[in-house]
Amino acid sequence: MKHLALLTASFILAACGAAETDGTVIYPTQSIVTANPAQPVASAVAVRDGKIVGVGQLEALQSEFSTALLDNRYAKSTLIPGLIDPHVHMTLGAMMYGLDWVPPWDMPHPSGIIEGISSKTELLQRIREHNLLKTDDSPLILYGYHNLVQGDIDRRNLDEISDTRPIIIWHYSGHDFYMNSAALELFEITPNLHETYEGVALDASGKLTGRIYEDAVAPLLPKLGPYLLNPEHISEGFNGFEKLLAQGGVTTVAEMGYGIFGRSLEDKYLDAHYTKDDPYRLYLVPEHRAFSHEFGETSASTIVEMATNNPRILPQVKLFTDAAFYSQTMKLAAPGYLSGQSAGTDGLWVTEPQELSALMAQYWDVGLDIHIHSNGDAAQDSTLAAFAQQSDGSADQRLIIEHAGLITPVQMEKAAELEIGISAASHYVNFMGTDYRPVIAEKADYITPLASAFAAGLRVTLHSDAPLAPPMPLVAAGRHMTRITREGSVSTPSERLTAEQALRAVTIDAAWSLGLEDEIGSIEVGKRADFTVLALNPMGVPGESWAAIPVLGVMLDGVPRGTAE
Repeated sequence: MKHLALLTASFILAACGAAETDGTVIYPTQSIVTANPAQPVASAVAVRDGKIVGVGQLEALQSEFSTALLDNRYAKSTLIPGLIDPHVHMTLGAMMYGLDWVPPWDMPHPSGIIEGISSKTELLQRIREHNLLKTDDSPLILYGYHNLVQGDIDRRNLDEISDTRPIIIWHYSGHDFYMNSAALELFEITPNLHETYEGVALDASGKLTGRIYEDAVAPLLPKLGPYLLNPEHISEGFNGFEKLLAQGGVTTVAEMGYGIFGRSLEDKYLDAHYTKDDPYRLYLVPEHRAFSHEFGETSASTIVEMATNNPRILPQVKLFTDAAFYSQTMKLAAPGYLSGQSAGTDGLWVTEPQELSALMAQYWDVGLDIHIHSNGDAAQDSTLAAFAQQSDGSADQRLIIEHAGLITPVQMEKAAELEIGISAASHYVNFMGTDYRPVIAEKADYITPLASAFAAGLRVTLHSDAPLAPPMPLVAAGRHMTRITREGSVSTPSERLTAEQALRAVTIDAAWSLGLEDEIGSIEVGKRADFTVLALNPMGVPGESWAAIPVLGVMLDGVPRGTAE
């Protein structure tokens, strides 16, 4: 009875304390890295109603918030601002994460690490094994092939594996498909389609090679939809995507291509799989071609209206200058591609240079921020020239170059003059820093040169472009601190980031790229209480070890998710 009386008394005291508090909770920590230059470190943070109300030393916060509750769950952990991946593709990711993979290098997958395949012989054998495992007659669709690592494949190679089952191999870039004859027949692809679509590849004799890419993918997608966009497949892939986001400690992502697969369909899947209880926040950036197709000349005003009425949709638009880095279709200045599947060419425009300025103005003049996929060095010239012709815009309006596969020092200086931001693909240097050298020669020195971008005064962020790389910002940041390629060499060591720059690139600068720097991205009073919880302080860990820092959980809007043991 004595023990019961003491227990009852403790509950009464706790209840009284709860009644007196204003809801403030103070979290002591091992350390806090704030990404706020005015107060770079702290040891405790106070949270109320989902917002940060105090940052500093524990004793000072307890004095300021005398009725606050003390929560020691993070006492042995490090808090950093909630990690942000500002460029992902949720529906595309659900499609790809639901497939079996044949990647050119080791890749994190919801089911675990998928070992890379480094030769054509091994690739074809793996495809053959997947074919034998199928017990029905449905198409075999595999993702991850890369020609520069695994060698060139064509229709004949795949016909040798099966001349009856349709086989579709999805290139790592997501921009190319390679098919056998049965697949070409199933999807009604004939040589005369080359007259309409440049991306229907023909050999020297005018026959289909089996490669379908860039502009030719658009009419192909509706026919692939029943296999890649069916609810069961999407559900498996979406759940896998969310598993990787949790592993990466990501608290905010932006779908950088809302509408590409059909806005109503994407909304349906997002409503089915994304909820307010998920441990990350999702924003949507409309894609110009999709919205233009649906809304015509009113696409810009429609985005403004949607962003006003739906907080999930950002007042921004996604445009394209050129094509893909991985596919060797990004637009290059002379001498173009020296080898690879685009040898002897200089890549592809998505928007012709003479049309780009007017396209930008369509959205810029109604106050929208612009994100523009601009990869090759020729593409940067076109993007910069078009933006230089735009009106001044509003004080906080911004243009962000997405990916920045190749960008030279001169282009960087011009971008700085125009106050452009850079959202760089996190993985180009690590995955392709060595393989691209024989393809583009000395231009490989200019693959995402981010130290130069910081030196020029640009705002710089990193994104995964998931599913093309894992949505794991600490992995991305560490790679740009080392510039180590997957073969172990160092690509342009002068472009290594410092720890402070790397952290900014996945926190406050990432928030800036989304126009959200007043809400998230740093641990400051007044911002949302979004934190990523780590077992170690990254400022005391070398870049090559950032990928191994354990993520213990996150806090989103003041709600702890995961544990901190």
